[in-house]
Amino acid sequence: MAKRSAKSAAARPPQENAPVPLHPLGVGWDPIDGHRDQSYKRTVRPHNENQRRLIEAMEAHPLTLAIGPAGTGKTYLAIATAVRLLDDGRVDRIVLSRPAVEAGEALGYLPGTMEEKLLPYLRPLYDALSDRTGAKRLKALLADGTIEIAPIAYMRGRTLNNCFVVIDEAQNCTYGQIKMLLTRLGWHSRMVITGDPDQTDLLPGVSGLAEIAGRLDALDDIAVVHLTDRDVVRHPLVSCMLAVL
Repeated sequence: MAKRSAKSAAARPPQENAPVPLHPLGVGWDPIDGHRDQSYKRTVRPHNENQRRLIEAMEAHPLTLAIGPAGTGKTYLAIATAVRLLDDGRVDRIVLSRPAVEAGEALGYLPGTMEEKLLPYLRPLYDALSDRTGAKRLKALLADGTIEIAPIAYMRGRTLNNCFVVIDEAQNCTYGQIKMLLTRLGWHSRMVITGDPDQTDLLPGVSGLAEIAGRLDALDDIAVVHLTDRDVVRHPLVSCMLAVL
């Protein structure tokens, strides 16, 4: 019976839609698995005046700081602009980075390799990238290094030339970390730093985003764009809750 069942199993054709575990880092869990290519608007249009100012600032300035509450489209607009400039040939690479900081709860030691431990923190970046490029193309761009997603700890000592750099969730970076990230900017590159100083997961007074934004706002070649709860593009309740919380 065992031999007969084994033969019948071998004779069955493979399923066409069976998931294929694939990740450029070679780890088991793929944050792109489950995504399907879908149609999307090629050009991202702003929903409000501040989003328009943010898009124009990212086009005109080598360094832009997007400061505002959750749901205002900071990260999505930054990644959409990065993908567009990559498609236009204005940059050669996209580098995305965010701090690996837990949101108010200690998860303890996560199993797996170093890459597997970091992937849950970087999932929002994968979601936005997959939405703008499609899952198949995203895998190819990650595999050949055109798009790189790295934690803050791996950025020291690098010079980022000819690329679009997005530093996400910067409210969870210290003053020293943001200063280090700012000095990574190389020739023919653009950098966008996003964050909400009111939602930091660090101890009070540790986040350096608000202080950095205040100091850089005086420089002509740097744009600091402030978004408010009126610019939230998520569920209308999000804007209402931010007004009272």
